[in-house]
Amino acid sequence: MGAIVANARALQSAARRPLIAVVKDDAYGHGAATVAHALCGIASAFAVSTADEGAALRIAGVTGEILVLTPPLDEEDAVRATAYGLTVTLASRESLQLAARAGGGTAAHLAVNTGMNRYGFAPDAVGAACRAAQRAGICVRGVYSHYFMPAVPACRAAQRAAFARAVRCVRTYFPQAIAHLSATGGLLCGCDGFDAVRAGIALYGYVPQGVPHTLALRRAMRVYARVAQSGTAFGRGAGYGCAPRGVRAFHTLRLGYGDGFFRAGGLGAVGNLCMDACVRPGGRPFGAYVCVMQDAEAYARAHGTTAYEVLVHVGRAAQRRYI
Repeated sequence: MGAIVANARALQSAARRPLIAVVKDDAYGHGAATVAHALCGIASAFAVSTADEGAALRIAGVTGEILVLTPPLDEEDAVRATAYGLTVTLASRESLQLAARAGGGTAAHLAVNTGMNRYGFAPDAVGAACRAAQRAGICVRGVYSHYFMPAVPACRAAQRAAFARAVRCVRTYFPQAIAHLSATGGLLCGCDGFDAVRAGIALYGYVPQGVPHTLALRRAMRVYARVAQSGTAFGRGAGYGCAPRGVRAFHTLRLGYGDGFFRAGGLGAVGNLCMDACVRPGGRPFGAYVCVMQDAEAYARAHGTTAYEVLVHVGRAAQRRYI
């Protein structure tokens, strides 16, 4: 937890703007409620993926603004967000209509598609969306987009220009709306943060691939497993595979692909991981804790994926201990 708090302070200092802490997907596997409470007073707001995630934070006692990044998918979704005092994302005519049916006074940020083509109104549709929101009694508190290639100057400049036009349009209808375009990648590339920045993966000590940075971010998560058995091998096998020649002592960790790791998992295993066990060469004391992962980036690179995926999957299954 000390690492996450230190990272948040470093990011806020670098951005020189209010920080929206992204704690979606259970804070990238680190525990959303605990992280959010630790960052109260540092982050100006929080961002989650779904209304269910936002409701869970409210139930856990988080009182600040919570922005739901996924637009409402049905009426129940929109009503839940309104009932828990969450800020919804308006990204299409359909999501706007759902928010309108949830009742007057719904708080929202309007998402603009500036080229990532994930969520958001086209820039030339922003004015009509704002007028529809006004008629429905929706309070648009913010407008945002997302850099999809922040390290590429030409892509960055085109997105920024399109977003700036959208911001001017939104503020003709909602003058107090804040604007935020930079997520972790944009922040670290020195992009214009407008009124606030959204920090996600960097809170937990990692950066998007290909993004340069000079911040001293600290990795927050270490994963340990306990030794469930240790002794001399019988026969030629070791887990799901043959024992290396000349190795006669093995230990078994209570950890496997059921805990979010890959079956061909590395971690010093002999052969593939079992669902709930990992067999490794050498003796270890029964019950001892063994650190199996300190660097999710290195583990991800060995398996052709990203630290995002590793943290989310491993963190979901783990029993967390905070220091």
